[in-house]
Amino acid sequence: MLTREDVRAAALSLPEAYESSHFDVTDFRVNKKIFCTLRPDAPRAVLKFSPEDQHNLLDGDALTRIEGSWGLKGWTFLDYQRLDAERLPGLMRLAWATVAPKRLLR
Repeated sequence: MLTREDVRAAALSLPEAYESSHFDVTDFRVNKKIFCTLRPDAPRAVLKFSPEDQHNLLDGDALTRIEGSWGLKGWTFLDYQRLDAERLPGLMRLAWATVAPKRLLR
């Protein structure tokens, strides 16, 4: 079962990713743009995908769309305790790539 520390490690393993905070919630950024948030009070993270990637990834279990306009922009809940561990690095990289500068995507 994945933990909060697994999510943190996956986020920080990406090029130029760093930890910050946003409204008292831990977040992970690249180029000052948030690609993941991590709540302290629930086994849940939020990942930023393109709307198309979000549509293709939603499984109704570990990955669910946030309701309202944030969800329409690709923000997706991740219940990391329900996620198969081998999926985390790929999902985190996809969220990172959604906001990373093109020079890092090469």
